[in-house]
Amino acid sequence: MSERAMQELALLVLTALADAPRHGYAIAQEVKGITDGRVVPRTGALYGALDRLVAEGLIEVRQEEVVDGRARRVFALAPEGRERLALETERLAAAVLEARRRLGIAGGSVTV
Repeated sequence: MSERAMQELALLVLTALADAPRHGYAIAQEVKGITDGRVVPRTGALYGALDRLVAEGLIEVRQEEVVDGRARRVFALAPEGRERLALETERLAAAVLEARRRLGIAGGSVTV
């Protein structure tokens, strides 16, 4: 397992799959919702990330079907993906705590 920081889209995809398996369009909608519309993955970027995450063993194809003549794959978080998401969450939380400490922020949001 890599110790390097995870790319944002990969982190968001794992987060979108943490509570339920989903197909590509549903993953894109979850990512959009998680980020309040800040990240709206383009189809090519999303499927590139999904293919990489499958190749890394972080997610798996749970089901494949044809809907309206088009292939639809349902993706699920693999056990290694769940572990990696938990580790990445802890890494990010530690970074946020340190940034808050250095900025003198006790909690809540900051106005710059």
